Amino acid sequence: MDTRKFFCHNQDCPHKTFAERHPFAVQRAKKADRLTKNIIHTSTQLSSLNASRLLQSQNVIACKGSICSLLKKMPSIVDKASVKKVCVDGFALRKRLSYGTVMVDLESHRIIDMIPSRETIDVSRWLAAFPNIQVVSRDGASTYPSAATDSHPEAVQASDRFRLIKGLSEAINKYITREFPARAEIPLAEAISDEMAALYNTANRPFRIRFAHKKRKGGLTVSDIALLLHSSPATIRKYLAIPEDQIPEGRAASRERQHRLALQQKQQEVNEARRLARDGYPIEQISAMVHHTCKTIQHCLNPGYCVTDGHYNARVPGRLAPYGEDAIEPRSQGLTYPQVHKVLCERGYTGSVASLRMFMQKERSRMREQGGQDKPQPEFIQRKSLCQLIYKKLEDVATITAGQYEQALETYPLLSTLYSLVKEFHTAIFSKRADKLDAWIESAKKHDIPELQSFVEGILKGSTAIKNGIIYRYNNGLAEGSVNKIKVIKRIMYGRNSFGLLKAKVLFHELFHVEFN
Repeated sequence: MDTRKFFCHNQDCPHKTFAERHPFAVQRAKKADRLTKNIIHTSTQLSSLNASRLLQSQNVIACKGSICSLLKKMPSIVDKASVKKVCVDGFALRKRLSYGTVMVDLESHRIIDMIPSRETIDVSRWLAAFPNIQVVSRDGASTYPSAATDSHPEAVQASDRFRLIKGLSEAINKYITREFPARAEIPLAEAISDEMAALYNTANRPFRIRFAHKKRKGGLTVSDIALLLHSSPATIRKYLAIPEDQIPEGRAASRERQHRLALQQKQQEVNEARRLARDGYPIEQISAMVHHTCKTIQHCLNPGYCVTDGHYNARVPGRLAPYGEDAIEPRSQGLTYPQVHKVLCERGYTGSVASLRMFMQKERSRMREQGGQDKPQPEFIQRKSLCQLIYKKLEDVATITAGQYEQALETYPLLSTLYSLVKEFHTAIFSKRADKLDAWIESAKKHDIPELQSFVEGILKGSTAIKNGIIYRYNNGLAEGSVNKIKVIKRIMYGRNSFGLLKAKVLFHELFHVEFN
């Protein structure tokens, strides 16, 4: 491209030569406006290094440093006087170390500015630079209410509804976690089926392994499967580590196999002794032939004799004999074996955790064989399931049935109250009526729950903004989504960038999004 050069013949003019101006490039520019725009647009979608490589494939020579320099020369994109309704939220520049604040226009849905701080003074000065702000939507953190009040006292402040519901859910969650055991005991809601009875029997190991694989494919977690099988998560992980084509075939336990074989051999000897007696052999001769004493032969010939030993599987006194009930009761309440072992050691027990675990396994087997399952038995539901019901519907929680839910509410009436408070608060927040919030606060004050009372005090401090959040349609959803967008851009840049470069990329990205859509 040729550019003409002009000469000035006026002796009084300080300039002697003039270069021809072009509409597609600014003065002293080395690149056309269209090329500069293409480079910046490409760099907003990629890191500067990858953008440079892509541009080189299009015969555009622009190194990483040139691209960063173009981004840092960002002009003022937004007219601050035209901004009237905004939402603000914080985001992490370096997690747990430094944070910034992003502002989103509620009308255009665009990110309009960012600052590398969330301190009250800095945010207040920043908001004051936008003279016509009328509405500020923000969360409940103390920084943004104070900054908005200092910079724009007449502006309407609206608290985010999602944050309010999340805050109440977390408060109720903390209370349930503090007051309820890891496994809450309830009466048996339904009779145990033959399938579940077989699953509870640890001798049916192949059946249990296949069941664990099936439930894992269905989306249940390791903890959920452990609760269903009455096992530890470590056991379930071992089950899931076994490939499905390598699951062993069912076989009785070694001790049980030996017992059955001994019973079979003994029954054969008894039958042989009785056959010889029927053939007329005397007891002394039978004793010599079957290699048993005469007294044993007399027992075998008794019609009421049974080969089963009445002492088989009986409890043999050991180190745990004095602590049997002390071990069974805490374990039934959901305590782990190490926790039970610690309690027993404080009372004088000197055995190991492995011995305690073996004792509990034998105790379960003994109770099962003695018909313990016919007695009224409790069942357990995870505390995690009770917490999930705070913010999920019953049908969306896979680890608790409707019958178990009803039994839990009957056993723990306070749960019903807590769930009702959450539902009533949700209804009040989305009712568009601020008076319903006052009624809910009066209802919540009646319960002596520290976590709940702390949440109520926070609501009372920011009641005006919360009621505005109920009445108006403004919320912080745009800011939350914008924070996710900033995170993506940070990851594209591999985290190696200054705040000025990050801000330029974010704002140019918003500008091009509006322009091309």
